[in-house]
Amino acid sequence: MSKTDTHESDVAFIRALAELLRENDLSEVEVMREYGEDDSLNVRVSRNHQAPAPAAPAPAALPAAPATPASPHATAAPAPATDPASHPGAVTSPMVGTAYLQAEPGTPPFVKTGDTVKEGDTLLIIEAMKTMNQIPAPRSGTVKRILVEDGGPVEYGAPLMIIE
Repeated sequence: MSKTDTHESDVAFIRALAELLRENDLSEVEVMREYGEDDSLNVRVSRNHQAPAPAAPAPAALPAAPATPASPHATAAPAPATDPASHPGAVTSPMVGTAYLQAEPGTPPFVKTGDTVKEGDTLLIIEAMKTMNQIPAPRSGTVKRILVEDGGPVEYGAPLMIIE
């Protein structure tokens, strides 16, 4: 393979990694590609996840915006209070993967909003690297909110549920 072909192949590979980030809503991917004994390519593609964070509270603020056009500070203040990650009852993801709310398709979910759970009860499963990881309840309480979709991607530290 000529140097030009390798360069074009590397560029296509990096573009494919960037597309993978976007499609799976990942924040970072790192890959090492070895071409031979003394030739390799180390690639780390990441994206800034700070932009989507303000977008999440925006839909909640949009309906209130026409009612309070004269008070822009009132719209900005509720956003941090509604952040589920800062809630004291938030159960966060211990890993990056795909969240499943039920053991297999067609079966009832592990928990629903309003269910009472005991510490150690399975809340959901996160698939990571083809391994199904049961996520236990860290404390007893009532499931107030489920913040992930069945089959949706989750990031490390992302809020999964609120248990009070």
